[in-house]
Amino acid sequence: MQSELWLRSLVWTDYRLAVLFTVTVPLVLLVWAFVRKAEAIQKLLVIYWRVASLLVITLYLMIAALPISFISALLAQILIPLGLWFWADLNEEIREQPKSPLKFTLLAWRWAMTVYFALGAIAQVPFLSCAVTSQTSLLDRPFCRVWLEAPWGFKALFHAKTTPQFLGFLGIVGLVIYVLYLGHFVLYRLGKQGRSATIY
Repeated sequence: MQSELWLRSLVWTDYRLAVLFTVTVPLVLLVWAFVRKAEAIQKLLVIYWRVASLLVITLYLMIAALPISFISALLAQILIPLGLWFWADLNEEIREQPKSPLKFTLLAWRWAMTVYFALGAIAQVPFLSCAVTSQTSLLDRPFCRVWLEAPWGFKALFHAKTTPQFLGFLGIVGLVIYVLYLGHFVLYRLGKQGRSATIY
């Protein structure tokens, strides 16, 4: 019982940190970059939001208690830091910009995100067992079920009249589109453009 309370506390802390690091701060940075007309930072943050859309997809998959959501959660924790550092041209443009509060905040956020997601990916590995179980077993195991509580709270707040099954269907459709887009990028665009975001 004590271990369950401890795990629940850690999971809810993780969700709160996720709201701060993955939604609030990048949204502020994006608005700030548009106001300051910092194009390289704008482009990096637009790419970030595209990659980070996997977090929203995962949220909807978890609302429906679909085991695959644990795989998409881990994938998001790997892809998001990669997306923040991958683009050589954007990294160079940002590095060459004069010192400013915006540049400092962006760099601090990027490093914080990298550490946060690296630790999160390591912590997520034991929960991959939840991805290879049935939906019924997933709901019966407190070890797995604790990760679904925050998504269910989100549903109660924003989708009270919508069934979990329909939201899960939207999550599956979103995941299919995301995987197809990622596959297209890796198999076609990556070879053509390399680490340049110029034509992204």
